[in-house]
Amino acid sequence: MAALTGPKTTSDPALPALAAQEPKKLSGLGLYGRFAFAGAVCCSVTHGGLTPVDVVKTRIQLDPVTYNRGLIGGFRQVVQNEGAGALLTGVGPTFAGYFLQGAFKFGGYEFFKQQSINLLGYETASNNRTAVYLASSACAEFFADIALCPLEATRIRLVSEPTFANGLVGGFGKIYRTEGLGAFYSGFGPILFKQVPYTMAKFVVYEKVSEAIFRSVDKNTASDGTKTLINLGSGLIAGFAAALVSQPADTMLSKINKTKGLPGEGTTSRLIKIAQELGFRGSYAGIGARLFMVGTLTAGQFAIYGDIKRVIGATGGVEISK
Repeated sequence: MAALTGPKTTSDPALPALAAQEPKKLSGLGLYGRFAFAGAVCCSVTHGGLTPVDVVKTRIQLDPVTYNRGLIGGFRQVVQNEGAGALLTGVGPTFAGYFLQGAFKFGGYEFFKQQSINLLGYETASNNRTAVYLASSACAEFFADIALCPLEATRIRLVSEPTFANGLVGGFGKIYRTEGLGAFYSGFGPILFKQVPYTMAKFVVYEKVSEAIFRSVDKNTASDGTKTLINLGSGLIAGFAAALVSQPADTMLSKINKTKGLPGEGTTSRLIKIAQELGFRGSYAGIGARLFMVGTLTAGQFAIYGDIKRVIGATGGVEISK
């Protein structure tokens, strides 16, 4: 009888197998490093792949009198005037810049979202999740722009002046030698003005749209293909919203990086002058091309980001959607 009531010395052989099947929950650097890697890949691939659209969009913004035939007409003009290779102008800075920016943006967004949850508590963060999304994306984008700004300045100079230099290294070095380190950040104000609202709109609209969809689709049982389609659709809508919000600053950024300022002319005075010259209508030059570009790349970003996270096991994040 004592044997019946004594401690159980044998173990269930099925328990180790069940434990092995459960995905490992990550945290700390292991988790956020994966978020950053997924963000870096999705941003560099999508922005790099859309370099031809960006070239045409930038030309329309900088010279709307010449490039006045819309997106398709702009493609034809660039090819006729400079050859098809001109459509890949700035592809090097684009890949490099958005690899860095994507790492900080997506990795930072997940990091700051988790810090908000830690600070507020899960329930409070969930009840105020729109504010959490906005604050987290704004903080992440600030640091992302510090990394992006020098490479974006180089890209715009290469696109606006095709004979300026031969590629990323040449363009970067020439700006540094002739204009100094400050030239790389002459557009930091406009890039913040453009990218922070852009990213806030991008993430909050994506979160809201995907949350609405998952109210009718069970996230736990949905196939990977279904999740990818949902990410694509949510990202497309988010991209349209982000493009409309950030278009005026995007135009100003292209203008301020096209040429260096006059002696003694500060960034603020240059921005004011550019804004006055553009007006409301001028600030939305190239919006058709940019809606297509941003909608496409944002949809692609969220789809690729979600797929890479699944593949590399970035499953330890906390979601506050309902």
